Amino acid sequence: MTEGTDGEFTAFVNERGDALLRVAYALAGSQHAAEDLLQNALAKAYTRWPRIRGDAEPYVRRILYHDQVSGWRRLARRREVPVAVLPERPGERDSGHDSELRMLLRDALRTLPPRQRAVLTLRYLEDLSVEQTAAILGCRAGTVASQASRALARLRELVPSFDPASSPEVKR
Repeated sequence: MTEGTDGEFTAFVNERGDALLRVAYALAGSQHAAEDLLQNALAKAYTRWPRIRGDAEPYVRRILYHDQVSGWRRLARRREVPVAVLPERPGERDSGHDSELRMLLRDALRTLPPRQRAVLTLRYLEDLSVEQTAAILGCRAGTVASQASRALARLRELVPSFDPASSPEVKR
């Protein structure tokens, strides 16, 4: 790669790295796993940078989703148990109940199957349409809709105080 190309890639990472890390965290469930996931995705993108630089962010996001689903499939055979999980700190404007609900939701999300978790991340964190989510995951729109419905129903079972209809993040 040329120096100019390296500079473009560095600028892209500096500009969009935080947003990509938030997506990786939502997928991976921990800061360290998210950083590893993003680093691997950026390494893959770097090798293809001359071809993708005009449309890099969707490309990197697709790598994140696909790598995480592949990782879930590998872990299905070999489960790891975290030794210590640090609780989230409530923000200044968060009440204790909001923080508690977020932690319950985070733990409940970890129990969802990989495809349902990916669908919820794409639909509600990334605010993508059913069609856009289906295109990224390589499935039909009906599959996305049914997976989202099942995932939200499961979250309601696991966290009865969760009401997606009243949450501004979850749009129907």
